[in-house]
Amino acid sequence: MNYITMLKGKLHRVKVTATELNYEGSCAIDSGLLKLSEIRPHEQIHIYNINNGERFITYAIEAPPGSGTISLNGAAARLAAVGDLLIIAAFAQVPEESADGFHPLVTYVDEYNQPLTK
Repeated sequence: MNYITMLKGKLHRVKVTATELNYEGSCAIDSGLLKLSEIRPHEQIHIYNINNGERFITYAIEAPPGSGTISLNGAAARLAAVGDLLIIAAFAQVPEESADGFHPLVTYVDEYNQPLTK
């Protein structure tokens, strides 16, 4: 069986709320946003910094629900500043024959990292 890598979940234009250099590397994300985008704690995530073009990989950890927290920790803290806008993406391996029907969960947020309703 052949598999294809597909976008599974995405947080679109979230704002960095903190950077913690002296912390084990990761990205703390409001757990409510994790659930909406179906990104699991400790799952690999790709981060794209809209402000400076940096692209990097780390893993997600939970921050309190409703907090709007997006905190880059460890080495990732050097790749963004508080207030930068990010796209956070997670991917899944999908059987190629299922790819046409596969749809990612994309979560859009307001200026406070609170989910927007459609």
